[in-house]
Amino acid sequence: MEVTDVRLRRVNTEGRMRAIASITMDEEFVVHDIRVIDGNNGMFVAMPSKRTPDGEFRDIAHPISSSAREKIQTAVLKAYEGAEEVPQIVEEAAGTS
Repeated sequence: MEVTDVRLRRVNTEGRMRAIASITMDEEFVVHDIRVIDGNNGMFVAMPSKRTPDGEFRDIAHPISSSAREKIQTAVLKAYEGAEEVPQIVEEAAGTS
């Protein structure tokens, strides 16, 4: 499995999320809503997830092997680091107009 394309949108929020990515694998399968997070130990990639009724977050799609996770994280973070000219999306705080 190879990551053959990465599309990235930088976001400007008060939180730790820095970008949202979509990846294409082997030019055949796309995963959207991968988040680039500025964590305590550096940047990392969070796979798309949804909140369950009991308040927990569950991944919608995720790699099964650590090598696949590393390929995805490396490709997304490389795109993030090289994305100086990517348009930014400014998200407003909830409840403000």
